[in-house]
Amino acid sequence: MSKTALLFAGQGAQVVGMGKDLAEKFPAAQAWFDRANAALGYDLTGICFNGPEADLTKTENAQPGIFLVSWIAFQLLKAQAPQLKYDAAAGLSLGEFTALTAAGALSFEDGLRVVRQRGKFMQEACDVTQGGMAAIIGLEEAPTREVCAEAGVVLANLNCPGQLVISGEAEKIKMACELAKTKGAKRALPLPVAGAYHSPLMASAQSKLGAELARVNLVMPGIPVISNVTAQAHGTPAEISARLVEQVCASVLWEASMRALIAQGYTRFIELGPGTALSGFLKRIDKSVTLLNVADAASLQATLTAL
Repeated sequence: MSKTALLFAGQGAQVVGMGKDLAEKFPAAQAWFDRANAALGYDLTGICFNGPEADLTKTENAQPGIFLVSWIAFQLLKAQAPQLKYDAAAGLSLGEFTALTAAGALSFEDGLRVVRQRGKFMQEACDVTQGGMAAIIGLEEAPTREVCAEAGVVLANLNCPGQLVISGEAEKIKMACELAKTKGAKRALPLPVAGAYHSPLMASAQSKLGAELARVNLVMPGIPVISNVTAQAHGTPAEISARLVEQVCASVLWEASMRALIAQGYTRFIELGPGTALSGFLKRIDKSVTLLNVADAASLQATLTAL
């Protein structure tokens, strides 16, 4: 029996105009955008639809924006394909919050507000640290870990074979990129990010996020949701909260998470939200799985046809 997992986009997937054609074509989508604006008390929808890019890229807007568009993609898919059965969910970093919300662990409004605050806390941490990140292409995990140890940076994302992301102080990231090339990396590319996500430089955001999560009603998710920190399904609400706080500074074990789902018999993955980065990672993890996505009206239609 083939099983389906839902995947939710992470930060970096944001693009000006995201969600706009969904709102134009589906009144239900527009209603969710309106509901989000009301919950947050500002026009997040306008920033998603019209930018400017500098505003959308700000962590405190990008995170709730991606959460919102991913959530709407999920709602439209459910409404248009009521027969669809999905048995697990996962999300990259910020996307883990969307996955937990989709699985019923917290309400839409709570999820949206927590993600907005998370973005704000992470931005504050970025502002007081000189951090950066870089993608290391074509180097195995072991030599990349050696690079991190030598340069004094950390491994932030283990996305897929041949694509790892390092994080740390900006000057040390430059050094690490040079070291990675000497060890055989095809490319070592500094990323256009505000700071060193998933590194100890984000520590100041952790206690603030913990306090925020303590204010919301977290319950057991209705389906397994994979934790970025453990690459295993989340446990109790208290454990969910602890893992989400830990995740701010911890490595994102994305490849291990996908391999765990594939080992459990998941053969179809539906990526929800802007972009297709997660589908790209999965192609490099296992070419045999079926990949679908919902980012806009055209991809929604294509996915409905495939289903």
